[in-house]
Amino acid sequence: MRFARTGLIIVVLAAVAMAAWYYVPGKQDDDTEIVISPKVGPFKVSVTTTGELRAKNSIKIRGPRNVPATGIYQLNIADIVPEGTLVMKGDFVAQLDKSDLSGKLKDLRLNIQKAESQYEQAQLDSALNLSQARDNLINLDYSAEEAKLRKEQSVYEAPSVRRQAEIDYEKAERSLKQARKNYQTQVKQAIAKMREVEAELRSHEQKLTVFQDLIEEFTVRAPADGMVIYSREYGGRKRVVGSVVSAWNPVVATLPDLSEMESFTYINEIDIQHVIVGQIVQVGLDALPDKRLTGIVKEVANVGEKRQNSDSKVFEVVIGINEKDTTLRPSMTTSNDILVSEIESAVFIPLESIQVQDSVTFVYKQTPNGTVKQQIELGLINENEAIVERGINSDDAIYLSTPPDADQLGFVLLGDNQQERRELEAGL
Repeated sequence: MRFARTGLIIVVLAAVAMAAWYYVPGKQDDDTEIVISPKVGPFKVSVTTTGELRAKNSIKIRGPRNVPATGIYQLNIADIVPEGTLVMKGDFVAQLDKSDLSGKLKDLRLNIQKAESQYEQAQLDSALNLSQARDNLINLDYSAEEAKLRKEQSVYEAPSVRRQAEIDYEKAERSLKQARKNYQTQVKQAIAKMREVEAELRSHEQKLTVFQDLIEEFTVRAPADGMVIYSREYGGRKRVVGSVVSAWNPVVATLPDLSEMESFTYINEIDIQHVIVGQIVQVGLDALPDKRLTGIVKEVANVGEKRQNSDSKVFEVVIGINEKDTTLRPSMTTSNDILVSEIESAVFIPLESIQVQDSVTFVYKQTPNGTVKQQIELGLINENEAIVERGINSDDAIYLSTPPDADQLGFVLLGDNQQERRELEAGL
């Protein structure tokens, strides 16, 4: 694996060379010159980043789950135990602000009182209307009986009188029949009205029961034994007193499983291209400097995001911790050294010894004929050193600082590029 980064390397090396040229006087005693030999051995390239521990698995501590049914869509944390508190199942964890629900409960009780009044009024109206209808039926029944008697008594009367008596009787019977039919309808109407009013009353009563049970859930309790760790909002902020919790996802805290830990970190868009799943990680703890852990890259985000106080995009990386350690706690700060490349044997030199002039990378090398500017070809580079692919070997002696007669030294280029050499000498 090779990281070119040619432009960036040239700029860095040029800055190093200029600083060395500035701080090293034109003439020095020989005993102030630092000469080293290239190292030979394994060479590692890593991406170092700061992360934070969290439990791989955890139990979510939730507030009430049916709050949206009440028309409340946001909850405020009014009180919460300190983070890191050890709790038993059923212990108090947090108190959510229930003022909105209390207001709705008050309105609901008023609605129930109103519905009860409407129910009683409907009962009275139905009883009165049906009583009047029954009295009317009795009166019509008497009228029909009287009409029947008059009809029977008119047998010996004139034909016109008999006919009138028959008509009166038929009308009385028809009125009685119609009144009985209307009474059955009135009974059904009364029953329907009572059912409607009663249904509304029962609906309010059921809602009251739900609200009363729900208001108890605003006191959040631990679902299991464990250590309370505050839940995080979007952007990484912890939910504390005053934080707003969504009614659809009312998670206020978690109970982490401390037997499996992981470190989550964010890597900039330049380095993320070198990080892949499966790479080995050396993990350090700021709180425990003497403790060293090992890990492995488990997840690498495909999409970058912007963090607070940063203009560049970063990618979330999850690192699984191999060791099980009872001293590990969520939110501990970690230093993650992700090994992205390793060569078993290579020749490499410190970055301080590398110089750049006119886009040519070189070192000051001692030879039997004197010091020269030896062009080199670089390979992998880490924070402190760089592999030299061509130009020097492990037996060479190179300057870590700029020699006093640097401006008088000639170039030794790779290959037979005489044209490039003439251009360099012409620029001196």
